[in-house]
Amino acid sequence: MHLLPEILDSAEAIRDIRRNIHAHPELRFEENRTSDLVAEALSSWGIAVYRGMGKTGVVGRLDGDLGPGKMIGLRADMDALPLQEHNNFAHTSRNPGKMHACGHDGHTAMLLGAAQYLSNHRAFKGTVIFIFQPAEEGGAGAREMIKDGLFEQFPCDAVFGLHNWPGLGEGHFGVTDGPMMASSNAFEITVTGRGGHAALPHNSADPVLAGAQVVLALQSIITRNKRPVDAAVLSVTQFHAGETSNVIPDSAFIGGTVRTFTIEVLDLIEQRLREITHSIAGAFDCHAEIQFSRSYPPLINHKNEVEFASGVMSELVGKQNVNTSIDPTMGAEDFAYYSHQVPACFFRLGAGNKAKGITSGVHTPTFNIDEGAIEVGMGIMAWMGSGG
Repeated sequence: MHLLPEILDSAEAIRDIRRNIHAHPELRFEENRTSDLVAEALSSWGIAVYRGMGKTGVVGRLDGDLGPGKMIGLRADMDALPLQEHNNFAHTSRNPGKMHACGHDGHTAMLLGAAQYLSNHRAFKGTVIFIFQPAEEGGAGAREMIKDGLFEQFPCDAVFGLHNWPGLGEGHFGVTDGPMMASSNAFEITVTGRGGHAALPHNSADPVLAGAQVVLALQSIITRNKRPVDAAVLSVTQFHAGETSNVIPDSAFIGGTVRTFTIEVLDLIEQRLREITHSIAGAFDCHAEIQFSRSYPPLINHKNEVEFASGVMSELVGKQNVNTSIDPTMGAEDFAYYSHQVPACFFRLGAGNKAKGITSGVHTPTFNIDEGAIEVGMGIMAWMGSGG
């Protein structure tokens, strides 16, 4: 591993920043303390600071001393999750019901460490834009920063972001070009019939029976409507109906999620979901109302940016520790909004350590990261920001 001495020297102080943020988690669009901490650190290192973009977002700008060049964006997310932490180390969350269970505290610390290094070593061309983003967890903070003029004010030539990955060991990277993470979408279906006594079903229009048929038929979209080579998931995760055993209710509720790697497949699934649901409800003398909500788009990595990033990774940790064809995941990430605006690369940074017992997955109350990953994250971001 080729970590610069200055990165290693500052690692302990950056780990302290991470622990500070971890102990004081803030939910989406409430990251006021974290934003203050980030802004004060950037300012103390002589980096120009811009605030208020995406409500609680912070942007830092650093121009290299070697003249004009590319403008490179480096992104970290800052928000925590509404989850009670079950860890027992000294920097466990002090805010009940809130926890950095996805490692955004580590992402923020890594980018701060890279910013500090680059502020002290400005012998590079171009400009680095440090994007500290709020509300990745369901709030689409990336979209809000873009709406507030992020790329108008800072016209980046490329944007890079990382996510810690418990399934990878410290010192390993994973990336792929093309689809990296899926779109995230939700549907809510209300099937309305005509309730009545369960012993006299012929006097009713049973929404439970109709809804059950809808649940089964929706899977035919995945197996019979889309092409087998097009990845997609449709999961029904909720079915609520009735309150007692001897009454057929008036309505049934069905909810779930759809994940795809392309908008074209998403369009197909939404169309067929509506057609199938309305047809089945009508066949059972019921009526269906459907809400289909599109959230995060698919995250698409760009080939040139992946090649650049993987080259830097190989220099940093060795080619044997870089997987450039890692399997994409059906999880979603709002970094996708950046990738639909400018060339972008999002990659995984190993942060698990079985020997230390750091194996819990993201979004769990015992989640933690191997802090040895922090200097690796600092190093990769600093190298990318300075053009490798």
